[in-house]
Amino acid sequence: MSLAVINIGDSHDGSLTGEPITGDAIVVESGTIAWIGATADVDHDAHATVLDAAGATVIPGLIDSHVHTTFGDYTPRQQTIGFLESYLHGGTTRVLSASEVHVPGRPTDVVGVKALAIAAFKSYEHYRPSGMTVHGGSVILEPGLTRADFDELHAAGVRMAKGGFGGFADGRDYIPVVADARAAGITVMCHSGGGSIPGSRAKISAELLLEMRPNVAGHVNGGPTSLTAEENVAMVTHGGDMAMQLVHAGNLRSAIQLSELLLERDELSRILLATDTPTGTGVIPLGMLRIIAELTSLGPLNARQAVSAATGTVAATYGIPGGRIRVGDVADLTVVDAPLGSAAETAMAAIERGDLPAVAAVITDGVVRFTKSRNTPPPQKPVGLRTNHHAEGNL
Repeated sequence: MSLAVINIGDSHDGSLTGEPITGDAIVVESGTIAWIGATADVDHDAHATVLDAAGATVIPGLIDSHVHTTFGDYTPRQQTIGFLESYLHGGTTRVLSASEVHVPGRPTDVVGVKALAIAAFKSYEHYRPSGMTVHGGSVILEPGLTRADFDELHAAGVRMAKGGFGGFADGRDYIPVVADARAAGITVMCHSGGGSIPGSRAKISAELLLEMRPNVAGHVNGGPTSLTAEENVAMVTHGGDMAMQLVHAGNLRSAIQLSELLLERDELSRILLATDTPTGTGVIPLGMLRIIAELTSLGPLNARQAVSAATGTVAATYGIPGGRIRVGDVADLTVVDAPLGSAAETAMAAIERGDLPAVAAVITDGVVRFTKSRNTPPPQKPVGLRTNHHAEGNL
């Protein structure tokens, strides 16, 4: 199946600098971006589907690196079915498990936590809720896990681990376990700040995080309780290449401070945007768009920097597909525009004002999933879709 996206207005290639693509059209073949160029060079009749962006903005599909998935499109924390489909309607095309910590009766022994992570990874490997990609299976770090266990998990496909909810009597006992997981090729995210569920540690401090050295300081601006301003300075100054994950469900003031500190050091590549949902904060389908708009309109990021931190930077940090618009990459794309009624005329200008952009269409694996978001106002520009049945039959 082939797809052509034509008449693209502004665009963002997912790189750190957020450069526009070199053209106003994209051709997708078998789920992969095959060509980028001019709309005038596209043979409309040769493609099964043609999406006319009508001057709207095309960005990579948003990647939420902190979502509490369990199994299926369901969250027991909020008793909500279909929340992932709703997030897709907010422009998010991929989510990464922040560990299946909300599974009722979750195991805490070594055999159980490995089984849970592998089962979640294998389940989402074959299940794509409404076309979204879920990177499931993030092993919860518990006492007793060894390098051999992490090697076994890696061989089974598990690539993520989560620290901060385990039964370690002393937080420093995490340090060798994190080192073993990282040595096995697993990306480790650790809870930061105050505890969020019954039984979790009272606080994971900056001092402990800097000793632990995870790849990602999860919800470092609070999930829900943030580190102190002084701890934020320490995390940025002494954290090396540790990514700072800033989430919608955290403390906005802290997120703004961390963004300012990282930009002062020219370390935009360490900023990841995420939602940290569903939790007690709730199910927030537009959470990624909200954190992008908040850190742009109230904080120090510009719109392109914020989109980078929600797309290509996440993919690069976790070593996953998506997050970029370039030939050879998976065709996960989100079409956005200034929403009807906004004083802005483009998606980026709307973000700068603090308006959430309209999601005009979402494409995953080269398939147009919808052209009307149920969660945002309509776009100002008349984005349209055409299906060529004769071309479809010739493929």
